[in-house]
Amino acid sequence: MNWQSVSFDWNQARAFLVTAEEGSLSAAARALGLTQPTLGRQVTALEEALGVTLFERAGRSLSLTQAGMELLEHVKSMGEAANRISLTASGQSQEIDGTVCISASDTASAYILPPILKKLREIAPGIHVEIVATNAVSDLQLREADIAIRHVRPEQPDLTARLVRETTAHFYASKTYLDRKGRPQSTNDMATHEFIAFDRPDLFLKHFSETDLPLSEHNFKQTTASGLVGWELARNDLGIIVMIREIADKFPEMEQVLPSFEPFNVPFWLATHRELHTSKRIRLVFDLLADTLSAKQWLC
Repeated sequence: MNWQSVSFDWNQARAFLVTAEEGSLSAAARALGLTQPTLGRQVTALEEALGVTLFERAGRSLSLTQAGMELLEHVKSMGEAANRISLTASGQSQEIDGTVCISASDTASAYILPPILKKLREIAPGIHVEIVATNAVSDLQLREADIAIRHVRPEQPDLTARLVRETTAHFYASKTYLDRKGRPQSTNDMATHEFIAFDRPDLFLKHFSETDLPLSEHNFKQTTASGLVGWELARNDLGIIVMIREIADKFPEMEQVLPSFEPFNVPFWLATHRELHTSKRIRLVFDLLADTLSAKQWLC
């Protein structure tokens, strides 16, 4: 191979790749943690090194040229290779001190992780934990997190996953709300109550499609994509919500609604990339999460 013909560096190629994927220099700069002028210089340097124009510039908008589109596929392969190198290197690290990124839902991040991380601080004070509190599924293969706590089984072949707990979720409302609106004694009684949805009401109702709950979109007066916001709405007497039993039990002002109703099953899966599972630091955090979440008293 004629190495002297390779006249650009990876930073320039990465700048081009992220700009193409993000659609603008400003968005790419944010994704890479760079200033927009720095990123622009890297893209320009790549164009000069290759002798081609990669983007058509019209004001602030960018569009790929034909040469840019052809090059993009090759640079994507470079990005995937760079990611595999990073994963492999991270997996071989035997250093305990360093950063571990954990992805979990906002309610799990707020109510389940803190006591576990308090224990981690005692065991390994040199580990810095970055928490990604999101109800979306983080892509571990793209390094959006090192470890993910999920309620669905990971399917990607490159991931190591373990089912650490199966629990239940139930309907809850504040005692003040139930004192005012009445306590349902049957599923039919639920039709007169207000509910809080974690998604669009029509989508949320699909979760109840196989039950005999006589609910319609009219019952959902509050909607939010945040479990934390939804829980606070319920605590402020605005309706009935679904919540994991162990979390709800931490709030004495909340009461389970219609206890005879069949609970919703909620599995807890821990997932990490197979390469990262060989890292001593990530293995320590993974095992602590697994041991704590699988214990009988896991939120104490």
